[in-house]
Amino acid sequence: MNKRIVILGAGESGTGCAILALQKGYDVFVSDKGEIKPAYVEELEKIGVAFEQNQHTEDLILNADEIIKSPGIPDKADIIVAAKAKNISIISEIEFASRYTNAKHVGITGTNGKTTTTMLCYHILQKAGFNVGLGGNIGKSYARQVAENDFEYYVLELSSFQLDNTYTFRPNIAILCNITPDHLDRYNYEFQNYIDSKFRIAMNQTKDDYFIYCADDQITVKNLSTHKIDAQQLPFAYDKKLEKGAYVLDKEFHLLDNNNSTNNNTHYLTMFINDFALKGIHNSYNGMAAAIAANVLNISKENIRESLTDFQNVEHRLEYVATIGGVEYINDSKATNVNSTWYALESMDKPIVWIVGGVDKGNDYESLLPMVKEKVKVIVCLGLDNTKIHAAFGKHVDLMLNTSSAEEAVKVAKRFAAKGDVVLLSPACASFDLFANYEDRGWQYKAAVKNL
Repeated sequence: MNKRIVILGAGESGTGCAILALQKGYDVFVSDKGEIKPAYVEELEKIGVAFEQNQHTEDLILNADEIIKSPGIPDKADIIVAAKAKNISIISEIEFASRYTNAKHVGITGTNGKTTTTMLCYHILQKAGFNVGLGGNIGKSYARQVAENDFEYYVLELSSFQLDNTYTFRPNIAILCNITPDHLDRYNYEFQNYIDSKFRIAMNQTKDDYFIYCADDQITVKNLSTHKIDAQQLPFAYDKKLEKGAYVLDKEFHLLDNNNSTNNNTHYLTMFINDFALKGIHNSYNGMAAAIAANVLNISKENIRESLTDFQNVEHRLEYVATIGGVEYINDSKATNVNSTWYALESMDKPIVWIVGGVDKGNDYESLLPMVKEKVKVIVCLGLDNTKIHAAFGKHVDLMLNTSSAEEAVKVAKRFAAKGDVVLLSPACASFDLFANYEDRGWQYKAAVKNL
């Protein structure tokens, strides 16, 4: 009798798992509480996998030997509670797919910056000629790629939700960008639970592996001693000289030779951060993390230098849209929390007309006040309830307006932006009050800009 695997959630991740599980000879069933996208329905039908949508039928799920859970399903969901009561093993796509590949893995997590760092790592490896796949929280399903490709390396963006259900997954190189409060509703409003979730990326690493982290992030540094990390630790920092890893001092980036065990203080690569394709302190952090990983993989300094200077940023993350009438328009719809928006405001060097708002996730806007006072001239609220934003910033800007669509927000922003200003969509909030997701919000914003 074949082992039965039930996959909860039939998006890109779940469908990829179904393909791999079927290939490995499992009895596979897919269940989605919502509607499955037509493309995935077609794919599941084509490969002959049984599935259901708009419901979870307990009789068909709770007879599983193992359940692969979509990262979007919380532990308190009824079906998960029922499965746990029956002691059914519940794992993530990352845990499942990693069993079937001997590839080396670069795993990237963190509250902010992980998408950019992941894309940058992938860019460097690709440019250096590595046979590399990109997956996790981004792009094609990791499980699908394990089934259909023969990559020797994977660069994986890993959310805390994906890490929560990993048990044996071991990245050869782990990057922890930073930790700030986020998704606390999934962690019983206990910040420590969320921190512990991020540190799972290092739990199976050995002394042959590498753990790359931000030495300026106090939460990370404080928790290093309370988590068992056997990997070699390589820090990065800004305005602070380090003995290993990488650092920026006086606007100059220093990558140390982390492969040279006799003298870790040897400089492998030095360049000015003004030459980085991505601007702002947060992007210097992303660049340092990716460069350390590349150095560990023995990628040449010429390759690293070139990759840092020619990299194109990901969509919806400080994405340049257009310059119209001397006003620059930037799409940072992926900034769904306060910390992300802080980085966006910090990286702007022009007066800002700031489009902000959406579903507030318990945001504390206090940390944004210095940036807002210094850089923001007009705030355009984009959300159904803007009360907290008005309370936080109303006294500190010349003008605040409410809008209820991307098109309206862009038209209002244009009216109050002068030549030499930047209109920045960086919402600091989730998008679900007015949009399907942050991508939909970003696309609608870009369409509105192009219609000006």
